[in-house]
Amino acid sequence: MRAVAVKAFKAEPELIQVPKPDPAEGEVLVKVEYAALNPFDWRVADGALEGVAPHVFPLVLGGDFAGRVDVVGPGDNRFRVGDAVFGQAGRPPVGTGTYAEYVTMPQDGAITYVPDGLSLKTASLLPTAGMTAAQILAAAGVTAGQSLLVIGAAGGVGSLLTQLAAARGVRVLAAVRGDEEQRMAALGAAATIDVTAQDAGSAVRAGCPAGIDALIDLVSADPDAFTAYAAHVRPGGRALTTRSVAGAARLPQGVEGVDFQQHPSAALLDTLAAAAADGELLVPVDAELPLEKAPEALATSRAGGARGKTVFAL
Repeated sequence: MRAVAVKAFKAEPELIQVPKPDPAEGEVLVKVEYAALNPFDWRVADGALEGVAPHVFPLVLGGDFAGRVDVVGPGDNRFRVGDAVFGQAGRPPVGTGTYAEYVTMPQDGAITYVPDGLSLKTASLLPTAGMTAAQILAAAGVTAGQSLLVIGAAGGVGSLLTQLAAARGVRVLAAVRGDEEQRMAALGAAATIDVTAQDAGSAVRAGCPAGIDALIDLVSADPDAFTAYAAHVRPGGRALTTRSVAGAARLPQGVEGVDFQQHPSAALLDTLAAAAADGELLVPVDAELPLEKAPEALATSRAGGARGKTVFAL
């Protein structure tokens, strides 16, 4: 089958042929129709999980998918051939990803049905970005009337996070790269800060003179950059990062730093899918590309400045 993979850490991703997998007991084989790109995909290719989990090479990239059940493995199974499903692959060994024509998934893993009214394409965009947005917002602990600064708000996670927070009545300050004020306002942001055109700190102080209640930084891989943003969090607030830099940051007294870790859940996928199907949650699409364009799309993602999600059609 066709797949996009790397043959060693930090190697260039390429479209290659790999064996079609077989489902084991309690698993299903899914014919992938759409696979969504996440920045974590190229970080894995660079060795982000080296020493943390076993890997196989060629390492097939990707975690998010939507498609139809092609084969049901032996034993009890809640799925049937032909079911429309979506989810997040990520079990060890690392390298059995979703940038491929087929993927196997345990029936009790982060996989669920695509509900009526939701397209397979949209479903494929939800798992990583949606679960991260929902769980990191809960971890931030903000409530109606409080303020939240989101760094990297224009990307997939940020776009969903902005909507979920605004729906709770949280005042979202969306930090982005470029002129995204109109789009972010449509997603519910109270204010948009273009960090390429203005000093983020000055803009935050102008919008929230007493400080912000929480920070969610989806971008900064440098502890000093995270520290600079966290300086605007008032005592008793939280500064969360998806880039594992909180431990090395110098946070203000009384501010809790959190290195966020996602916990996949089929139940959460059901909740997100229902919200998307009802039109309560919009998943912005930046680009829809054929699988062979994945290497170029990964390079674009690595360069930063994402605006919504990129999805590959198989």
